[in-house]
Amino acid sequence: MDKLRTVLGIFDENLTAIARELTLFTRIEDTRIVLEGEEENVAVGADVIRGLLAIAEAGEQIDKGALAYCISLAREGRASDIEGVMKGVVAVTSRGKPVKCKTVGQKEYVSAVKSHTITFGVGPAGTGKTYLAVCLAVAAYKAKQIEKIILTRPAVEAGEKLGFLPGDLQTKVDPYLRPLYDALQEMFGVETYAKLMEKGNIEVAPLAYMRGRTLNNAFVILDEAQNATREQMKMFLTRLGEGSKMVVTGDMTQTDLPEGKSSGLKHAVSLLGEIDDVAVCRLTEKDVVRHPLVSAIVKAYEKEEARRQKGEKK
Repeated sequence: MDKLRTVLGIFDENLTAIARELTLFTRIEDTRIVLEGEEENVAVGADVIRGLLAIAEAGEQIDKGALAYCISLAREGRASDIEGVMKGVVAVTSRGKPVKCKTVGQKEYVSAVKSHTITFGVGPAGTGKTYLAVCLAVAAYKAKQIEKIILTRPAVEAGEKLGFLPGDLQTKVDPYLRPLYDALQEMFGVETYAKLMEKGNIEVAPLAYMRGRTLNNAFVILDEAQNATREQMKMFLTRLGEGSKMVVTGDMTQTDLPEGKSSGLKHAVSLLGEIDDVAVCRLTEKDVVRHPLVSAIVKAYEKEEARRQKGEKK
């Protein structure tokens, strides 16, 4: 009965949303959910409910995003994929909360990172690219598969604008690295994180700090890689050492590079995508796990960009 309540939502809001989206009439009979309407819509509705049940059985909450995703998959005839997504734990936070994938795209991304030495995770904000990469890095460290976690990202503004700020370079670039600090602290806990940072087992640094190094036995994450130039990307990828794994994440639509500078992420994906042991995972607005409105915003911008590029080609 608890699982049924989770599926239905508060005041049956999930069931109401399903009925509205699929033009169905719904009612509850004891522990049964009855759907009435066109045969095709009833079949899709039944698939959505089965998907929601899989989420409930996995002990996960069903929010608006999860509901919208289930409906989207069911319309594609892929609602059964939800059960596969819910299986398996990526990592466990310092408070004992299991981190699980929430979409098919995320599941494929996690599998790619586990099975490849270099993985490119490309997609819009909110798809969990960086957070899942950090979780996998922490899991690998705890399993003693690697000795060090290195997280880096380009400091695009690390020229004149940052030069006027007080403090040393590390202080100046800290705002760029804050999302990485937050994810690590959630996974390790603040005290353990601080100790590992002090011992050098965790390193969070701007991309410029990677030059001239060979990174052995490390899990290395390059975040916001769309803001790395071609030269920086080549420099970073050639730091790969023995026993290491690299994950490169970014959103090609959010480049902040100066005019005339092309993104190293876009170039690397097109150049290296066919090489063995290199994986390219493309996440989409369907994999956005923030508020459902974020997915709609991403989709609107993608449509506008497609129209703009089409106009330029004429």
